[in-house]
Amino acid sequence: MSSTTDIVASSGGTSLFSKVRTTFAVLGGVYVLAVGLLAVPYFQSHTIYLNAIRLPLFANFDAPEKYGLALNKTHNFKIHTSDNETLGSWFILAESIYQSLPTPYTLPQPHIANAIQSRPTILFFHGNAATRAFHARVQHYSSLTARLDVNMLAIDYRGFAESSGTPTEEGLIRDARAAWEWLLSQGAKGEDIIIMGHSLGTGVSARLAAQLSDEGLKYRAVVLMSPFSSIEEVLKTYNVMGTIPLIKPLTMIPYAMNFVSWVLVHKFDTLSVVPRIKGEVLIAHAVNDWDIPYTHSEVLFNAFLESHLPSVELPSNPAALSKEQWSRFTNQITARNAKMDEIVDTTNFPYFGTVKRFSEGERDIVFVKTLEGSHDYIGVQEGLQDIVGRKYGLFGSTSSDSSTPAPVTPSGLAADNLDFMKPRKELFDEFKLPLEEAM
Repeated sequence: MSSTTDIVASSGGTSLFSKVRTTFAVLGGVYVLAVGLLAVPYFQSHTIYLNAIRLPLFANFDAPEKYGLALNKTHNFKIHTSDNETLGSWFILAESIYQSLPTPYTLPQPHIANAIQSRPTILFFHGNAATRAFHARVQHYSSLTARLDVNMLAIDYRGFAESSGTPTEEGLIRDARAAWEWLLSQGAKGEDIIIMGHSLGTGVSARLAAQLSDEGLKYRAVVLMSPFSSIEEVLKTYNVMGTIPLIKPLTMIPYAMNFVSWVLVHKFDTLSVVPRIKGEVLIAHAVNDWDIPYTHSEVLFNAFLESHLPSVELPSNPAALSKEQWSRFTNQITARNAKMDEIVDTTNFPYFGTVKRFSEGERDIVFVKTLEGSHDYIGVQEGLQDIVGRKYGLFGSTSSDSSTPAPVTPSGLAADNLDFMKPRKELFDEFKLPLEEAM
């Protein structure tokens, strides 16, 4: 009897093992198939851009009020690109311009030129998937136009929403340039335009800023929110739901990552264009971003910093270093870290995050690492908006075309005048206000 029981138990254990093995084999096959499909340009494009996901469903772009924007604050129109594509676009009036309209029933289009010439404008490039009417993006338009009192131009890239065409890396850069040129055609000056990108839009923003810098054209600043160093690095670091690595298992297969690099058509290599960007730069990333780790922003910030730091000779085989070679290597690391501490101002804000800044000639490179904001809502953090507003002269400022001079301009923001860089306690002490009373 016992032997029969043992046989049944053994059979059950073998059956369970077989089911587990089969399950893993199926999952492994699905994974290999999914990764293999990335080698096909059609599937790769849809995976990167996700432009087939058009949220909100059946959106009516002529009715931005339906998605939370104020009545007649937004003009829906089309922008034409140099290669004959049409881009669905929204122009959202700055709050002060909107509030100056006679009634909320006044159409915004006749007031666009005045708005552009009176207030700075944010040229906004969104991330992949969905449309310009997606609720997270509408929150950005609403809060930025109100708190910073700026106009905003938001476009849907080719192949997104009702825009014509098919998305490609070069195509999206053409779209960005078309939006820039449209603002200029309405009377904007480059110095009054802040280029702002989120996620995929940071790859677009960085390339546009580099292109303008190459041509000697000025812009007020480029703001990169939740950026990535390159699409290839995103694939290497991306975790589904923040926990399941997408590509990391491939690192166990010899030359597999080389294959991924080889078949990647859409690269958006922001890291490579860093040396070409000559204007003001602000990078912002949330620590709790599950989609793109904040380490991508650290890499980008350090890339801007690199030319100011002493070099380090990386040993090919650290285990074979002599005592003298090891000492020289550690001394180089120490000197590099000391130089970084010398030129980078770092301020920690309790409950908000960390701000790092260094000056390069007449411009500043700023990195804001927030504690909250995740991936989609980094731009609606009021602390970040205040930093952008003060850094780029948006509070109380006007367009450079206005007859009223702006009391604060980007060029006037000397390092010792950046009050937003001061910790809260220091600000209270400065105004002789006891911290306990103020809190």
